[in-house]
Amino acid sequence: MSIQIETVKTDTFEMDFFRFGKGDRTLVIIPGLSVKSVMESADQIAAIHSNVIDDFTIYVIDRRRDLPSEYSVDEMAADTAEAILKLGLKDIFIFGASQGGMIALEIAIDHPELVKKIAVGSTSANLKSQESEAVDEWIKLAKEKKAKELYLAFGKRLYPPKIFDQFKDVLISTAETVTDDDMERFVIFAEGMRDFDITDKLQQIQCPALVTGSFEDEVLDSDMTMEIAEKLDIRKDFELYMYNGFGHASFDIAPDYLNRLYSFFLK
Repeated sequence: MSIQIETVKTDTFEMDFFRFGKGDRTLVIIPGLSVKSVMESADQIAAIHSNVIDDFTIYVIDRRRDLPSEYSVDEMAADTAEAILKLGLKDIFIFGASQGGMIALEIAIDHPELVKKIAVGSTSANLKSQESEAVDEWIKLAKEKKAKELYLAFGKRLYPPKIFDQFKDVLISTAETVTDDDMERFVIFAEGMRDFDITDKLQQIQCPALVTGSFEDEVLDSDMTMEIAEKLDIRKDFELYMYNGFGHASFDIAPDYLNRLYSFFLK
């Protein structure tokens, strides 16, 4: 049975999401930056998390449908929080990877009453200009409408070489389905990361936090993960785990990642 895509409507925007599971705990997953919406992968995502559907009701929330020409991570976080409130969710567990982690961190800072626990993977509290090389490369290719080149550049940054070689044909095939609208939305989302900086607000996070990263991250350097850790390690309920050998996409390909994530949430 296919997962149904639903839409939450506020006074100013509409945002797609899907949900699955029947547990008492509510988990909100904020996806990272992508060319195609993860709404198209709802069934696959639900299958990946099938082991915890008795423990959690899981919401995977997309970005808003109608985009302004400029849309910062701060605005993404505000809109996502508004959608969560509109859905009537509370005491949520929240997980975000990469750009999704940026959004999750800001929600935990701005809405401490909403978040019970937070976990983020391969993310950053800021995007300094000298560390945005990968994002700048992707924006350039997307503006040039070079879908194949974008997907290959994306994959090379996300995955270690052996994994990239395994996914290369899939990336090329997926690139053939990309529309001009997909590219335009991607550019807006990617450019929204520029000038993002919540470093000085991280210590306002009040809930238990798990931060994971990778020492070989070629998108958001491992130093960015460590900067978050330095701000949060004064808390007894803070946990840090760094991977070796999985690159930026450790949250997708590390075999123990979901077990680590749910062990933290279920403590």
